[in-house]
Amino acid sequence: MAAHGPIEDGDAKLRKTLSAQQLLFISIGSIIGSGWLFAVLAAGSVAGPSVIISWVLAAVLVTFMALNYAETGAMLPRSGGIARYPYLTHGGYLGFVLSWSMLLGGITTVSTEALAVVQYAAGYVASWTGIQLTTVGESSASLTTAGRFCAVLLMVFFFAVNVFGIRFFGRFNHWIGWWKLILPILTFILLFFAFHGSNFSAFGGFTPRGSGAIFNAIAVSGIVFAFQGFREGVNFGGESRKPQRDILVATVGSVAICAVIFVLLQVAFIGALDWPDMGLHPGDWAGLKGGHWADQPLYSALNASGIALLGAFGAFLLVDAAISPAGTGWVYMGDTARTLYGMAVHGSVPRVFARISDRFRVPALGLIACLVGGCVFFLPFPGWYMLIGFTSSTAVVTYLAAAPQLQVMRRTAPDAERPFLLRGATVFSPLGFLAASMILYWSGYAVLQGVVATVLLALPIYAWYQGPRSGRIGRTSGRVIGGVFLLVWIATQVIGPLGTQSLPFWGFWLLCAAGLVLYTLAMRRACTETGRRELRSGAWVVALLMVLYLLSRFGAYGELAHPPIPFPYDSLVAAALGLAAYYWAVHSGYATQELEDMLEKPATRRVRAHD
Repeated sequence: MAAHGPIEDGDAKLRKTLSAQQLLFISIGSIIGSGWLFAVLAAGSVAGPSVIISWVLAAVLVTFMALNYAETGAMLPRSGGIARYPYLTHGGYLGFVLSWSMLLGGITTVSTEALAVVQYAAGYVASWTGIQLTTVGESSASLTTAGRFCAVLLMVFFFAVNVFGIRFFGRFNHWIGWWKLILPILTFILLFFAFHGSNFSAFGGFTPRGSGAIFNAIAVSGIVFAFQGFREGVNFGGESRKPQRDILVATVGSVAICAVIFVLLQVAFIGALDWPDMGLHPGDWAGLKGGHWADQPLYSALNASGIALLGAFGAFLLVDAAISPAGTGWVYMGDTARTLYGMAVHGSVPRVFARISDRFRVPALGLIACLVGGCVFFLPFPGWYMLIGFTSSTAVVTYLAAAPQLQVMRRTAPDAERPFLLRGATVFSPLGFLAASMILYWSGYAVLQGVVATVLLALPIYAWYQGPRSGRIGRTSGRVIGGVFLLVWIATQVIGPLGTQSLPFWGFWLLCAAGLVLYTLAMRRACTETGRRELRSGAWVVALLMVLYLLSRFGAYGELAHPPIPFPYDSLVAAALGLAAYYWAVHSGYATQELEDMLEKPATRRVRAHD
């Protein structure tokens, strides 16, 4: 596949205008979005006061992943890099599956931020106009038809901001970033004036929902979602003036700064809970998402305090409830357009998505696709709490590649220039992989059902498009194999847990596994030698998803009242499976032709990749 020419041409047209501070604020602006506005309530509903530990653990886990990306991003700074690096170390099959997952995660993140703005606005819009933008049910809030319409208008606004180009985008986001930093800090300071220490001990103790809930909260309540903005330092790294320095500052620095803010916000929010004002029985942690504070958690906490200063500050918070998610929304729309750009460069989607607008210097068609795709997700997921688990976990699937690709590049290109060398990578790489795989497992059975279903949908698309386009398989063979697998995929979804539930879980899982085995065997028989190598190199990610999905059914995060593998033994099994997959992934990587082409130019400064 002759993709290396367009790689150089397209990346050269993207402006190298972002400073270290701007890149840092792009990451901070992505992290401080809707997560801090809603996750404090959603996470509290999962784990109670012990959710404070969840935030700390999440920051550590994300830092492990970010460190692996820092070396790769500084070595090969490319716009949309996170979606592109797996192609270089494991070939087109894994690259397509992971970039597909990241595409889904990116598009739904933009949708999530639009949902957040509308839900926070619902209260005052209803009081001013009488128009209801949301309805609050027993378990969570969701948008009405009018609310969906407003969310679509916000998506159009995100699109317009991106079209102005990266120079304006970086400078504007820099100033918005300061605003987004200051408001959360002032919020937790003021909430401490309404602090009730009894909320940490009186209603079921510090861990009212068990120790396992601490880990579950990381994955499903918006905590890991909040931290995912670290990746923008990598994805926009190709547009930085000094990527060798700036990428590390943006990835690790943004996580460290925001972790302190989030932990203090969570402590302040738990302390400010007013059970009667929420319409809940004291200690009903699971009912938080269905209480009166569901649409506006932090604003409601300020208002319920009865302190005039806090109530007045609530007006600023409502303004920020539009600015913070909107700022993150337009960042992620630009990020997702760059994911499509990276996929197009490698032939995974039509090449037209790799075109950079001569006037605005942005991947314009990718922005349009993100706009349309994001609006579609408002139909099945019309609320922030409904979408957050899915969007977090689909993106985390992509992060599985961070550590293996670093180790593969060290093995296959040990003398390549590495402006930043991760010391202790023999420890940090497996920890980074385990961070991603454990977050996936902790997301639980219900979330993994949707994640596995949507990720597997990438396989027939690969057989139809990516494989034939890259010369890995004949077009007719690809269409037949892809078509048969798609029919199997549809049938299993219809009769499986997400459909009629006609089959018990064991039958459904075995049917899915059999379909995957037959798909792989057919592809291996029909593919070229290069295609077979790529299939072998990428098989680990599908295998890991399937075994984690199986374990989740019978572990502490499934739906069984008495799981056969209770916590913490289920997490220990998941960790062992993750380590096995890590070493499989590292062993299966190789020096692809694209990686060799990218590194063929002599480096001006070389750092040998040894710990």
